[in-house]
Amino acid sequence: MAVAAVPAGGIAGHIHPEPQGFVRRYVFSLDHKIIGIQYIITAFVFMVLAGLLAEVIRTQLLNANGGFVAPDTYNEVYSVHGSAMVWLVIIPVLTGGFGNLVFPLQIGARDVAFPWLNMLSFWIFPVAGLMLFSSFLMGAPTAGWMEYPPVSLQGAAGTSMWAAAIFLVGVSSTMTGINFVVTILKMRAPGMTFTRMPLFVWGQFATAPLLMIATTALAAALAALFIERQFGVPFFDPTKGGSPVMWQHMFWFYSHPAVYIMILPAFGIISEVLPTFSRKPIFGYKLIAFSSMAIALAGFMVWAHHMFTSGLAPFLQIPFMIITFVIGVPTGIKIFSWTATLWRGKIHYTTAMLFAIGFVGLFTLGGITGIFLAAIPFDLHVHGTYFIVGHIHYVLVGGSLMGVFAGMYYWFPKMSGRLLNETLGKLHFWLFFIGFNGTFIPMHWLGMLGMPREVATYDPQFTFWNRFESFSSYLMTFAILIFFVNVLWSIRNGKRSGPNPWGARTLEWQIPSPPNYYNFKHIPTIYGLPYDFSQPLPYKGLEEELTDSPPPVAAGAH
Repeated sequence: MAVAAVPAGGIAGHIHPEPQGFVRRYVFSLDHKIIGIQYIITAFVFMVLAGLLAEVIRTQLLNANGGFVAPDTYNEVYSVHGSAMVWLVIIPVLTGGFGNLVFPLQIGARDVAFPWLNMLSFWIFPVAGLMLFSSFLMGAPTAGWMEYPPVSLQGAAGTSMWAAAIFLVGVSSTMTGINFVVTILKMRAPGMTFTRMPLFVWGQFATAPLLMIATTALAAALAALFIERQFGVPFFDPTKGGSPVMWQHMFWFYSHPAVYIMILPAFGIISEVLPTFSRKPIFGYKLIAFSSMAIALAGFMVWAHHMFTSGLAPFLQIPFMIITFVIGVPTGIKIFSWTATLWRGKIHYTTAMLFAIGFVGLFTLGGITGIFLAAIPFDLHVHGTYFIVGHIHYVLVGGSLMGVFAGMYYWFPKMSGRLLNETLGKLHFWLFFIGFNGTFIPMHWLGMLGMPREVATYDPQFTFWNRFESFSSYLMTFAILIFFVNVLWSIRNGKRSGPNPWGARTLEWQIPSPPNYYNFKHIPTIYGLPYDFSQPLPYKGLEEELTDSPPPVAAGAH
């Protein structure tokens, strides 16, 4: 059969042969799209496990005196729940998952810059996840997802396993960040300047340096914790000359940027969904794009606002408080731009759109309570309470996880060629939205009234609202179960989507769904932004993508 020759070298030559056999195609795949789906599936498996741990927590708190699990077991459960949701669910699904699946298509590339490194990055991830959950077999960590010394120095053997597992996840994230940065810098299609990149690509571009730089700080801290636990080198033990506060500095130098690792890609998803279903150009494209970079940069300057109660010198607390207030400005710009995009739009209330609108509302609430926590007096009052638990869940569940669901309903056709069921999707949204708010809103006033976090029992005066939260969490879990049923049913029985069921304008929607392994028969040329619905598509060279013309092969292939 005649084939279209592709010259070697440059963006057009970056193509590997079509994989043959199930193992090379779906297990040890080099295809960025398959690797993206592998990340998403694996992250959802870990989400089920971490979600079950969350329900153990909520069941324990049904009664003031606990009784469902022993206090030590409770400590293990919430420690692994938090660790898994951050490092095994939210970060992998938003970066390795949606990043791999979508952004190479959006920039007109045939793959990422280093496909073999990409495959290695993925396969480190499930191994690290299994190590983290296997820590239960030897005594899981008990000091929360932060694992502050000296408590973490005194924990069971599973704490060392925890440190090793998170270290490996960090290695995977760092390699992914390098791969993404090089891909975006070197493999954009002709004409795709930085100010023509889709906003999801901007989200990944802002996130990748955080993966590379911040993760190394955490890796150093984890290595030190592991070495101290296993070999007695005193990095953090104050009785041997170490400093437990040094761990807090290194942990939060990573973990505050990690909040943006978990939210910037979700910002990108929302910035794609809102204009598509409003049928309007995104308002303030450059402001949204550049504010992502501003957030990424400023994210390195605010870590110590998590440490106001650690004994930090007062003259150091003030600058961190001020910079934390300032970082709200670029975030506010995004929220204003998204709201302005919706204004007078022809809104299509698809499930993806509902999750995107829900994201804007819930993340805004999480951001506002973040401003409260930036104020030193307020932070000192609520730091050890359930107010913090409510705040972080409005950011990471109301924000990041709502973004994940919006992305799943939006890009599911690119994975499977089929649509998720909209009736089940809307049921999923409304039950999740109600359950989420019922679970986490009361935590704010419980915290201000003094209910401490990370406790297996509590004062009986808080019983009513804790039971309300627990039953609301069961509703939220039921909603997520509906989502998984929808996915499994729609893979085989969902309505066929065609290449572009939403009438979207970014490049990934101009090729078949699911795309072929080579992505594009011909690398397109880009000459404008993708969001102006009143104008023709700003691409050239896509005429043969939906025809039966032969696929390309790399030069020299037979």
